[in-house]
Amino acid sequence: MIIQVYAFTRIEQALTAAEIGVDYIGFIAGKYDLVPGELSFAEARRLAEALPAPSVRVALTMATGVDEILRMAEAVGPDIVHISTDLEEVDEQAMEQLRLRLPNTTRLMKAIQVEGEASIADAQRFAPLSDLLLLDTKVRGMPGIGATGRTHDWRISQRIVDSVGIPVILAGGLSPENVGTAIAEVQPWGVDSNTWTNLPGSPVDKDLARIRAFVQAVRQAITP
Repeated sequence: MIIQVYAFTRIEQALTAAEIGVDYIGFIAGKYDLVPGELSFAEARRLAEALPAPSVRVALTMATGVDEILRMAEAVGPDIVHISTDLEEVDEQAMEQLRLRLPNTTRLMKAIQVEGEASIADAQRFAPLSDLLLLDTKVRGMPGIGATGRTHDWRISQRIVDSVGIPVILAGGLSPENVGTAIAEVQPWGVDSNTWTNLPGSPVDKDLARIRAFVQAVRQAITP
């Protein structure tokens, strides 16, 4: 079970999270004044380069243009590029271009909003163009998909996991308190936390105690 945590802005916290047991270290690459925790490309590269193996470096982008996303990937050098914009802002044609033009060593992850039956078809459309899917919650009026602190219908997520044939990371309001139940109900390949591993009231400062509790809860959930 892969454990992913967003959105790190401080190198020392990212390093500690890796030591605690976070597999995928997520950060937001690109300052577009859209979401909290944005790093410049240079800041994101410094964080990425500081992480030791086997940590996986996941760069979330709010860019919508293929060339801009590729510029980020070249400047930052992540292991995974996470497309977190609204679904059709980076559509199937753009995803196909990214798959063709990104280095073979860079994986592509597409965020899918889980809202109802239509989300299953959306996931199936984008799965052939992605290396991974991230299932998250969309709140109207907020940019992109995710970082809401809210759960969604895990029954839909479970059906997506069963139908797409590629690794799926479950996100959306996961915390140390509910991640065990989420794993049992959805059986994802990985789980993700952002809001509920932040310090209370902060959109950017990570709570290392909460991260430790999240990792422990995941390990308990997958231990026979």
